[in-house]
Amino acid sequence: MNNPIWVMTSAFKDLSLDQIIDRVKEINSQGIEICVFRRDGTRKDHVATHLDYEEFGLEDARKVLDRCSSEGIRISVGAYDNLIGGEPGERIHNQNHILRLIRIAHLLGGNANSIAVGTFVGYDAELGAQDGGFERNLELYQQVFSKIVKYAEDLGVTVVYENCPMEGWRPATSPTTYNNLPGTLAARKLMYTLIPSKAHGETYDPSHDVWQNIDPVDVIEASDMSRIHRVHVKGTRNLKSAARVHWGALYAMQSVNPELARKAGVPIPAHEWDRHHYEPMLPGFGGNDSMDWRAFLKTLMKKGFDGPFVIENEADNSAHTGNLGATVQGFQAAVLCLAPVVWPMVDTVGYQFDRSSLAPLTAPPSKDVPVVTMGDL
Repeated sequence: MNNPIWVMTSAFKDLSLDQIIDRVKEINSQGIEICVFRRDGTRKDHVATHLDYEEFGLEDARKVLDRCSSEGIRISVGAYDNLIGGEPGERIHNQNHILRLIRIAHLLGGNANSIAVGTFVGYDAELGAQDGGFERNLELYQQVFSKIVKYAEDLGVTVVYENCPMEGWRPATSPTTYNNLPGTLAARKLMYTLIPSKAHGETYDPSHDVWQNIDPVDVIEASDMSRIHRVHVKGTRNLKSAARVHWGALYAMQSVNPELARKAGVPIPAHEWDRHHYEPMLPGFGGNDSMDWRAFLKTLMKKGFDGPFVIENEADNSAHTGNLGATVQGFQAAVLCLAPVVWPMVDTVGYQFDRSSLAPLTAPPSKDVPVVTMGDL
């Protein structure tokens, strides 16, 4: 057990990549998932852009790899948007953007440097509302991602999906909150069956299953471990609120006429993300959350997971405060929470990552590759 612990750069949206690397050392982390969202994208929450994706070339790749080598850190890249649903023009822009990131990952060494591309799949909600809508979304996924995955495979890159259902991506008046296809284990298994290539897999985030009242240990036991390339570290505290009592934990809280709700004494959503009665946290920072982290981590170790744990800081008492110090403290606490299970013990030092296990980063390819779009594939 000697898993690296990384940070996701979305919590540092106002810092440069060089400044983030300095913070990574302060946090005692071994890597970063670099967020590279579209600057002109429609998504506004938890977004950051820490590489110049429009101008990125071989020389930029060399500079990034040189800095990472000198600091002893490792990286991946990611952008999380709706690639199969939403406004048609936006979804094409999002698809083309992921192709850009696959090219960037290739220039950074791709699979040889364990540089994956993190993404959502998204969901076509209008299609999903029809009879057989889930299967129609699977078919749409296959149409779109068979091309994306093949492109990644040809360039020696792996695409990894996060399992957040993105419950706030639709208005609070929307009856359902399933807005990202890989939000359930069943969907992910179906996706891998439709596209058998090993050039795609997942970043598993246990917090999204916790608020759905699913034990992440059970999910790991039922998963194909060869598909799990990253694990996002984010806690969830299920709230014992009036909203949960009134609406239950199976369905999303529904929005009705506010005056009617007031007269009836019924809580309704305050906004589109206020649907499922939980608070985002970080393990070990400011109290307990609603999952057994030790059992989860030990299960991953037993199953042979040796990839990075990537701390995604969206905690109300850390990154959401807007305070840089509190943000760093949240990351540091999460590192210490994980360390006794995922790092070896060193005499007189305590639990510490063994940096001698880090393979040297390979040089970027000698030849650049052009930017492509979905229309080119």
